[in-house]
This record gives sequence, structure tokens and C-alpha cells, in this order.
Amino acid sequence: MTALNQPALAFEQAELAVPERQGPAGSGPRRSRFRRVGAERISWSTTTILVLCSLTVLLPLYVTVSMALKNGTQVVDGNAFSIPSPISFDGFVQAWTLTKFPVGLAISLLVTAGTVVATIILAAFASYAIARNWDRKLFRYSFFYLLAAMFIPFPVIALPQIQLTGRLGLDNPLGVIILATMFQLSFSVLLFTAFLRSIPLELEESARIDGATTWQTFWRLIFPLLAPMSATVGIFAFLYAWNDFMMPSLIISDPALQTLPVRQNLFQTQFSNNYNVAFASYLMAMAPAIVAYLFTQRWVMAGVTQGAVKG
Repeated sequence: MTALNQPALAFEQAELAVPERQGPAGSGPRRSRFRRVGAERISWSTTTILVLCSLTVLLPLYVTVSMALKNGTQVVDGNAFSIPSPISFDGFVQAWTLTKFPVGLAISLLVTAGTVVATIILAAFASYAIARNWDRKLFRYSFFYLLAAMFIPFPVIALPQIQLTGRLGLDNPLGVIILATMFQLSFSVLLFTAFLRSIPLELEESARIDGATTWQTFWRLIFPLLAPMSATVGIFAFLYAWNDFMMPSLIISDPALQTLPVRQNLFQTQFSNNYNVAFASYLMAMAPAIVAYLFTQRWVMAGVTQGAVKG
């Protein structure tokens, strides 16, 4: 054996073999185990569960895309899984006109953007006050009060909310923004508070020593550090406001100011047999939410995990 092959042979032996380990006292040495470095055991049960969960999402999405690209004859053939041939975009054209998609899209974007911005700012304010005054009963009980609001769904208090918004002249997208922000506030405060507890107090103390006020400390120091959690709160608020059907349908009195989910329901009652139009409308409505989540999903998990442990 040449001298060049000896180091390679020694490295291979060290990689393949794991030396014997001594067992408990009196039990003698354990049996030697051999494994390759970097080789991992595949968990087939976990893989199977993940595949099944993926299919529950991918199959409905495939059916939606397939039905949206079919013409009126193909959608009634009784086979939802068939590949559209030829591909037709008539459903998208009709859905664009019937739902007045540009107007509905603008209103949905307005409601969603207003909800996201208001939720992030108000939740950050409330969480900062609660986290830094936890030793005071008023702030501690306020936190518990907000958590209790998470268990009250909108349908339970829908009737008084409808009456209140109507009397105040808020039976419009602005009223939906206010109510959606309030219903997202509890969960957002919970996330922000957990994240704020991981930020060292020494950072704020050093800022105060330099003469910064509470307002300056929050905006210039704390709020920039909340960026990962702000992204998490923002995407949850986005998905909630964008996909919500019940609140806009009950609060907004003018059909011309309705959001996309409500507009789809309005035209479905008259064109219930046009499945290609319906699925095309669904696909256009959920496309912005899918794109937004794909670009922000890494921030969602990063924000949650960073706030899970106190550093």
C-alpha cells in the first residue's frame, strides 16, 4: 500500500466505525455500532403524514386551477381531475367582469392594508406598555382581558356590532378595518409581549442614560427590533382580513363597496352553473394571499421561534 493511500484508508475507517462504548457497571461493553457519518434514518411515519397533509392542499388547488382553465362544456363532464384541453381563459374574462374585479381588489387591498398597519402599531404599543409594566396590576390584568377576548368569536357579537356601526356611520370598509383590527389585537398582543420579554432591558437603560424619552426609545430602539414579529403579526392580519367573508358582508351596507369574497358570493347565486367562472374567480381572489404568504412564510416561523425563549 502506498503512502498516499494510507491517510485515505485511515479516514475511511474512522468514518465507518464507531468505537465500543462501555455499558453500565457490570453489564460489560456494548455491542459495536457501525454507521456512516451524515447518514440519517428516514422517519416513514412522519413522511407519510407530511405527504397526506400536502395532498389535502395540493389536490384542491389542482382542481381549482383545472376547472378555471376549462370551457363551459368541459366543466360539466363529471371529471374534475381531467386536464383542460384545450385551455380556455373565458372563465377569467367573465369573472373579471361579473365581480367587477378591479373595484373589489382595490377595496380588499384597502381593508387589508389598513388592518395590517393598525394591528401592528396598536399591538406594539399595548405590548410594550404591558411588558415593561408587568409588575403593575392594571397592565397585567389588561393582558389577561385581551387574552380572554380571543375566545369571543365575531358571530356571537355580530348583531350589536352591526347596530353600533350603523348608528356611527361606520357601515363601510372603514368600519370593517376597525373591527378586524380589534379582533386581531388579542393574538397580536400575545405574540408581541412574548417577543418583548426576550429583549434585554439594558438596551433601554442605555438609551435613557443618553437622554432618550420613552417615545424615542420605543420608535428608535424597540420598534426596529420588533421587525421579525411585526412581519409575523402582519401576515396573520393579512390572511384574516383578506379571506374574511362574514364581517364585510354584515357590516358593509353598500354592495358596490364589498370586498372580493362577498362579491363572489353575490354573483354565484345567479350563475351557479358556471363552474369555470366560479373557480376562476376563486383563483384570482386567493392568488394575492398565496403570493404574500410564500414571500413571508420564513418570517412567520422566525418571529414565533425568536419570541419563544427569553434570551
